[in-house]
Amino acid sequence: MLNKACAVILAGGEGKRMKSAKPKVLSEVLFKPMLRWVIDSVRKAGIEDICVVTGSRREYVEEYLSSLPFKTETAFQSERLGTGHAVMTAMDFLKNHSGSSVLILNGDAPFVSEDAIKEVLAAGEKCACAVLSAEVSNPFGYGRVVRMPDNVSLKAIVEEKEADDETRKIKEINSGVYCFNADILMNALGRLKKSPVTGEYYLTDTVGLICGSGETVLVCKSSDPDTVLGANDCIQLSQLNEIARRRVLEDHMKNGVSIPCTDGVIIGTDVTIGADTVILPATVIRGAAVIDSGCEIGPGVLIDGQTIHKDQ
Repeated sequence: MLNKACAVILAGGEGKRMKSAKPKVLSEVLFKPMLRWVIDSVRKAGIEDICVVTGSRREYVEEYLSSLPFKTETAFQSERLGTGHAVMTAMDFLKNHSGSSVLILNGDAPFVSEDAIKEVLAAGEKCACAVLSAEVSNPFGYGRVVRMPDNVSLKAIVEEKEADDETRKIKEINSGVYCFNADILMNALGRLKKSPVTGEYYLTDTVGLICGSGETVLVCKSSDPDTVLGANDCIQLSQLNEIARRRVLEDHMKNGVSIPCTDGVIIGTDVTIGADTVILPATVIRGAAVIDSGCEIGPGVLIDGQTIHKDQ
């Protein structure tokens, strides 16, 4: 049994196409930065030791992390030389967690769930590395997961730019979530070489090195293809917001909240609403708002963190 797991979250991307002063990971989905979505899922899965790798405009990320009610460590990637290089910058953190499982994931993938993290952690306890995958209808741009003949363990992860035509037909893709044995990961990082095509150090190549040394790498396929979704511009960010909005509304409706028309209704992830409450169109509820049972809210109302009682 390995020691308590830790996590490294990659949050150094610049996100030029967002055309924002903030780094991409601070772009919000339902009023909450994508980075916080990832951190929350990691913490719900039982991991408290977290290192966030910063990069472009790191002062924004560091300021945000300092505002949270818990501590995280940071590492700085001064040059954008790939995901493998990003993890190398957290080497001191990894050394301090020798003998542990280490979860690696991206800070701009807000739909990585607590359950998916627990699944890949459990698999990682049994092998040198476990990879979370997902099957999507359009795999363009993603690293393809190539399985061994046993259909359980991994043969390779092949990046889009380096894949041949046959490999590009594969629809199972790498989610960017891994669970490594920390010591095996550090050994592989020490042997990592730049890609001759892009000049970057790929974290996926560490997986190949581990496979090549005879260690087992397991694949866990997520049941939710949205696990891999991120946003590179405000159009894609809007799409993430709509997916998240719909999920939150459906969760409330399953718990007895009536939303007869969802037009313009936006409810944040930290909102609590009692059963038999009716939410009318163009209502926005955010923050840690609490709505009693049996209320009628809206239309056209903004509630920002308040508690609403039935007799108000």
